[in-house]
Amino acid sequence: MSISKVTFIAAAILLLVSATLGSNDRSPIPGDPSSLNSWFQANVKPYAKREGTLDPSLETAEAKPRTIKVRKDGNGDFKTLTDAVKSIPLGNTQRVIVDIGAGVYNEKIQIEKQKPFVTFKGSASSTPTLTFAGTARVFGTVYSATLQVDSDYFVASNIIIKNSAPRPSGKLKEEQAVALRIGGDKAAFYNCRLIGFQDTLCDDKGRHFFKNCYIEGTVDFIFGSGRSLYLGTEINVLADQGLAVITAQARYREDDSGFSFVHCKVNGIGKGAFLGRAWTERPRVVFAFTTMSSVVNPAGWSDNLHPERDRMVSFGEYKCKGPGSNPSSRVKFSKQLTPQQANAFISLAYIEGSKWLLPPPN
Repeated sequence: MSISKVTFIAAAILLLVSATLGSNDRSPIPGDPSSLNSWFQANVKPYAKREGTLDPSLETAEAKPRTIKVRKDGNGDFKTLTDAVKSIPLGNTQRVIVDIGAGVYNEKIQIEKQKPFVTFKGSASSTPTLTFAGTARVFGTVYSATLQVDSDYFVASNIIIKNSAPRPSGKLKEEQAVALRIGGDKAAFYNCRLIGFQDTLCDDKGRHFFKNCYIEGTVDFIFGSGRSLYLGTEINVLADQGLAVITAQARYREDDSGFSFVHCKVNGIGKGAFLGRAWTERPRVVFAFTTMSSVVNPAGWSDNLHPERDRMVSFGEYKCKGPGSNPSSRVKFSKQLTPQQANAFISLAYIEGSKWLLPPPN
């Protein structure tokens, strides 16, 4: 066989493989919620079926995972999460699964940037709670988090993460209290509950995936500059006192950050909650196939008293339902998206998931 034919065949194989791998990214999330599980299983396969397609460093880490156990009763490797995280070496190259036993862990936990490939794993039947009462007044907003993750390839499954500081009264400054800050890239959260009031989740930066989670709060309780996909997640709004806003996405310029909520549920108490506000000049937030209760303000969105931002914001909705989704009273600077406009936000391609997203740990 000639060299030219070999080259041609090799190129064709590479093209075919590339197209096959890319299809996982581009497969749209189905509009029918009963198809979500089968869609996820088809597009997010376990490591054993993905070798050769994932980020090389991730494949190295997943090849030989190790588990350390945290038990409050002393029947594990560590009694605290802080000590377990300290045991992970800087420059870690191995998946470390921190198996967390039942109970309440009153700790302020940080996973440093130099400690990638960490998994926090709890049990769905006896979910552990991580809690701390840090506030912006003491630590600064983003550093008030109960769990602060700066490293890449973090995974959490079956965990409750709570900031137990009191609900802001409006009488004191800097009462914001973050439960989770995720600042690393390529992180996934499965069946996690994030509990707080103002600024519950700092979705700070990087690509993130949330599935079957629960997020509760009052004002700006999902905020930051992340590029994140929220799938099948319940958003519980406490809109019974004063201003209530779900998202404060912090996009300052034409970059690729933004929040996409797909097949989520927006519930809560009270009325008048905004889906998002223009906390910065160019926020980007999309709700697709989402059920919205009457807790949502009929106007939907706020320009945060900055009308000059109306032409720059990207606030969109696509095929949502429920009493809070009625488009008739929506502000003019929001959009009801066409299928073509929505497609970019309703697939794993939005977070480039085919290279790093794996199912939750068993």
